[in-house]
Amino acid sequence: MIIKNALIFDAVSDDPFLGDVLTAGGKIARVIRKEWESEPDAGTLAEYGKDGVIDAGGMRVYPGLVDAHSHIGLDGHGGSTGGTQDYNEHNDPVTPQLRGMDSYNPRDGAIPAALAGGVTTVCTGPGSSNVIGGTATVVKLVGNTLDDALLIPEAAMKCAFGENPKRCYKDRSNSARMSTAAKLREALFSARDYMLRKEAAGGEITKMPKFDMKAESLMRVLKGELPLKAHAHRADDIMTAIRIAKEFGVAVTVEHCTEGNLIKDELKAAGVRVAVGPTLSNVSKPELINKSWTTPGVLASAGIPVSIITDAPVIPQEYLPLCAGLAVKAGMNERDALRAITINAARHIGADGRVGSLEEGKDADIVIASGNILHSESEVITVIVNGKVAYRKD
Repeated sequence: MIIKNALIFDAVSDDPFLGDVLTAGGKIARVIRKEWESEPDAGTLAEYGKDGVIDAGGMRVYPGLVDAHSHIGLDGHGGSTGGTQDYNEHNDPVTPQLRGMDSYNPRDGAIPAALAGGVTTVCTGPGSSNVIGGTATVVKLVGNTLDDALLIPEAAMKCAFGENPKRCYKDRSNSARMSTAAKLREALFSARDYMLRKEAAGGEITKMPKFDMKAESLMRVLKGELPLKAHAHRADDIMTAIRIAKEFGVAVTVEHCTEGNLIKDELKAAGVRVAVGPTLSNVSKPELINKSWTTPGVLASAGIPVSIITDAPVIPQEYLPLCAGLAVKAGMNERDALRAITINAARHIGADGRVGSLEEGKDADIVIASGNILHSESEVITVIVNGKVAYRKD
């Protein structure tokens, strides 16, 4: 299709521009900036046909929005899916062998509303009950099956610090922050030992260590194939996550990062990506005392790659652009806020080669909005995923 006469916010340019977007084969074939290039001629328009041309009439066009931290499809929307809870396993505090993709329900009742809000890609997966919860998956919010939706089967290994694993396992084995840190370190030490023994065996079955599914899963973290996706609100928990990642030489992203503004210099020095939120909720536990809409802007101004997240269903998925708008209201640069729910979020989850910006060769995930998508009064008119209309406002 061709989207003509649009004000394009491609998420990588400093400023929007008037232009057209051409798609082919589910990809963005060309982005035309009218001040530099001529628009498609009559012959090109004829090739696409009447039904293949959308005249945006000056409306705003954005990349499909990306949420770097969600539980949509795993924490079932009530009614349509029976209110299922498939994102936390409470039998064991250390479960790296679990895969969020195995709980994902592409028919979750929350998905249509999310699409109508302009959200097309999410990283969804295990919650934060466990010290290690398993792997998060990246999906498009389309399709009848997981295979239809799947973008990255396993994008990161979820781990958690602070009050959640303490609360969920306080009667068994995890009643203090030092217990949480010790369990994560023990699991990584065990996996490293297993990996070294397996490598030393040189493929000889009689010398191989006994199969350990937990260790096999964590080997991918140790080899740099997956980052740790570290749930951490309080400043000291954030620094513990970074310290352990550094000790084992593994990558880490900081999820929630509620008190990140208190340690912005340390986060900048560590070179980590951060995902801030959910902020549109009450202060439900002590480690959220310093929660503030100013945090994303403070971190972005410090040069830290920032994503804004809903943690859906904590905040309904469709309110992702509203969260970015509230960060702007609190002082965040509007360009940074848009990038926090598009290209920065895509980079955070390793999907920026496919989504997060309007660039040639990327997936044709496009949102047409009546006005500024960060403003609550603006309406999403059309949502295109993989080059096909997934939602159109009646």
